[in-house]
Amino acid sequence: MDGQLRSILLGTSGLAVVAAIAAALAWSGPRDWRSGSFGAVRRLGWLAVAAQALHFAEEWLGGFPDRFPTLLGLAAWRPGFFVGFNLAWLAIWLLVLVRPRAWPGFTLFALWFLALAGLVNGLAHPILSLASGGYFPGLWTSLLVGTAGLFLLLALGRNRNAAAI
Repeated sequence: MDGQLRSILLGTSGLAVVAAIAAALAWSGPRDWRSGSFGAVRRLGWLAVAAQALHFAEEWLGGFPDRFPTLLGLAAWRPGFFVGFNLAWLAIWLLVLVRPRAWPGFTLFALWFLALAGLVNGLAHPILSLASGGYFPGLWTSLLVGTAGLFLLLALGRNRNAAAI
């Protein structure tokens, strides 16, 4: 296997687990888009996406695509992969917030993923900083991303039984 592909697959495997959990949460619950209020979830979603955009900028400027994989003993990521991956997810999250009823199941998956990934980032970056013995790219905004993720997660959980999207 190519070293770059191996690095990408192993380096993003934690996010793959988060995506699987998000999918299970999205597709195991109700998706009745006619009842309840989506307002609170949507507002928190916008906040979480803005936090993720800032987080991506901090990671990029701090050299995350070089430092994270090498901390794991993997090859550094190509800039195109890192930028493309992050911009694709930002675009997906923006799309489901603008047109949530167009793809109800996918919207729920994307929002659960946004919430869980934010929470994981909020926990992982301080640990990465401790492991590397100093600042690790994304540390400062990870606190914002983690907090936004937690609040979005709580809102999604509250609305899960009410099918409020």
